[in-house]
Amino acid sequence: MTIKKFINTVLFVEILKGMALTFKMMLSKPVTIQYPDEKRKIYPGFRGMHAFVRDPKTGRQKCIMCMKCVNICPSQCITLKKGRDENNKPFLEQYDIEALRCIYCGYCVEVCPVCALVLTERYEYSAYSKQDIYFDKNRLLKNWDDYAATLSGDTYWNKFWRPDGIDSSKMPKSKREQAPVSLKPVLASPYVPASDKSTAAKVAAPDADIQESKEAKKEAE
Repeated sequence: MTIKKFINTVLFVEILKGMALTFKMMLSKPVTIQYPDEKRKIYPGFRGMHAFVRDPKTGRQKCIMCMKCVNICPSQCITLKKGRDENNKPFLEQYDIEALRCIYCGYCVEVCPVCALVLTERYEYSAYSKQDIYFDKNRLLKNWDDYAATLSGDTYWNKFWRPDGIDSSKMPKSKREQAPVSLKPVLASPYVPASDKSTAAKVAAPDADIQESKEAKKEAE
């Protein structure tokens, strides 16, 4: 045992250093956040609740059913099923995310060529039932609507749509040209199946007849 170590042992130097540090922290400002009265600032890129970005021009999801998110998911928590309408055109019949299996890696957001999926900065969505955290395509759209309603700006951009350090020239054209998503719908025209178009035309027909009769009356006067 060296003389220095002997003196430190006899004088309890290490213990005195520990007590000094404890006393110093007692007088410092506390850093504990009193949740839920106080909430920590969430920075861009936080991976929280899943959502389908609603296209402001169509009012629908932007998914093109490329299956990239399904294939890259490490936990295999995404289920995608394609369907065919009466005109044999493909449409997204089923899209489910089992959030309890998700590891929130963000790969699905990064790989999506049209930026249709996002992990929002929302993290407060606990539930008592597993079914409440099982997101189908309608629930994913609702998640987006609820989250967009809390944002103060007119546009939204997610960090994982074009991550730093990745050569953007190697990304798909649609991903390279992706601009911040407008939170204000420009044209709300939700998807109408082919079987419902005839019904919609019948409903719209009386309005058209009324308009034509009004114009004819004005010309007669």
